[in-house]
Amino acid sequence: RSARQDPGLAVCLTVTHVDGLVLARSAFHHSINYRSVVVQGIARQVTDEDERRTALDAIVDQVVAGRAADSRPANAKELAATAVLRLDLAEVSAKLRTGGPNDEPEDLALPYWSGVVPVRQTYGTPEPAADLDPSIPLPEYLSR
Repeated sequence: RSARQDPGLAVCLTVTHVDGLVLARSAFHHSINYRSVVVQGIARQVTDEDERRTALDAIVDQVVAGRAADSRPANAKELAATAVLRLDLAEVSAKLRTGGPNDEPEDLALPYWSGVVPVRQTYGTPEPAADLDPSIPLPEYLSR
């Protein structure tokens, strides 16, 4: 069927990223700092092979910039086994929390630590595959 005939599938996608643990003097007021988005829309399958390859390259490069050009492209079997969807947005909402704890005024003099413990996600040192030819250098984009 053509994309015009494809009614698509109604979807809701939610992503939350935790930025920190908010520790108040009272356990009741503990919280988290976060960024969250909710997307509602219609998902449709991308059938054009060039569009599919471009989308897959974009996903790879989003994870590690420059990697799509520095790896073998999907072969016909891999491409056939992978669905690529386009999401036509109908509604999007975002919510976030930042800042420190909201302690009660009467709790401020209590002898309990209060503050934010940042949550970080970082990349570690690349580890070569056990069967990697030792003459193949670490790509520049992984040494940044």
